[in-house]
Amino acid sequence: MSDLKKMYSTILGDSFPSDMTITFGEQKLVYKKKTWGIKQDDGTIDERGIRYGENPDQEAALYELVNGNLSLGECKFIEPGNGLVSAIKVEDMLQVGKHPGKINLTDIDNGLNIIKYLMAKPAAVILKHNNPCGAAWDNDLPTAFNRALRCDRIAAFGGAVILNRTCDKLTAELLAKNYLEVVCAPDFADGSLAILQKAKNLRIIQISDISKLSEFEKFRFVDFKSLIDGGIIVQQSAVNSIRSVDNLTNATAKWKGQTYSCDRAPSQREIDDMLFGWAIEHGVTSNSVLYVKDGCTVGIGTGEQDRVGVAEIAVQKAYIKYADIICYDTHGIGYADLVLAISNGKRVLAEKEAIDAQVQQTKAGLIDSVMISDAFFPFRDGADVGINQGISAILQAGGSMRDYETINACNEAEPKVAMMFTGQRSFKH
Repeated sequence: MSDLKKMYSTILGDSFPSDMTITFGEQKLVYKKKTWGIKQDDGTIDERGIRYGENPDQEAALYELVNGNLSLGECKFIEPGNGLVSAIKVEDMLQVGKHPGKINLTDIDNGLNIIKYLMAKPAAVILKHNNPCGAAWDNDLPTAFNRALRCDRIAAFGGAVILNRTCDKLTAELLAKNYLEVVCAPDFADGSLAILQKAKNLRIIQISDISKLSEFEKFRFVDFKSLIDGGIIVQQSAVNSIRSVDNLTNATAKWKGQTYSCDRAPSQREIDDMLFGWAIEHGVTSNSVLYVKDGCTVGIGTGEQDRVGVAEIAVQKAYIKYADIICYDTHGIGYADLVLAISNGKRVLAEKEAIDAQVQQTKAGLIDSVMISDAFFPFRDGADVGINQGISAILQAGGSMRDYETINACNEAEPKVAMMFTGQRSFKH
């Protein structure tokens, strides 16, 4: 058996060529492989590409678009000179840590994919395995990061944090209290790097063009999916066109000659959370359901086969994570550690019971949250999951034959639940 721990700490190297050309008819896109000359402990410079692929035994390479413009139909794709992750220079690696691998870079990329819609306010997105586990925006960056972290302190362990404002000292202090793989920001204020660099394996990456990220909202790129037989599916990248209340429509449906509509219109707070949640949804693996509240995720359900199941999983995760953060705030340990200590006779059961009671009473913070679904609800049971937890509003694509049932579910709720349609689904696979 191979020494897996040693494999994780080894830079594999790769056999991929230094450049790559992709031809679309008579149009050509030219890419150059990205390598970095990184100074080693002995003072030598080691020129390497990315660490390895998704697993330590997979060679991988990163390529940057350096030449060629592509137009297909009415779509003009992103042009050279707009690099973000693929344009990272060795100078941008303020601390190399364990040398970046494929997963580190794709986590940063999906974080940028989400946060480009959240540039109006300080925002933080924490990712693990290319899905957000916590996201928030607020009036200042430390608050935004702290709220994102508290959504799922457990999953954030070993995660990648993407910030859309300069990392100040207070944010750095909050970051440094957690084990993280990557911190990425447009800049780092004086004193913040010294705090973060105490974690020697942390990858600290500066991408200054994050400050211009809102310009990337309408950019499309060519999205490739390679098949097991060597074939390729190619598509345009997705664009989130739900950017204001004007892009939403009231939930209405017709069934057997009767028109159904929601009795209650959403409040401004609910509309704001709908738009925030849909931006997060843009970077979540489908099928997915999110719960958001006051510009922060409460529960994130990803990648399930059925919509009612993922709605339930998001609730379950919200309850688990809420219990954990209460326990951490109260006792300085995680909920799982408390349960273990009780079983070993080192803590009393009453401590757990008090936390459980608080979680049940508040329904893990889900009360008055907004439920976000990346596609329509084929049956009302998915929406009922959220309604039973006390959500106040729903945003979904709409378009189901049974939309009238979901509208009835909202109207039958006590208090009534508002619902809006996007007219656009947000699948990501």
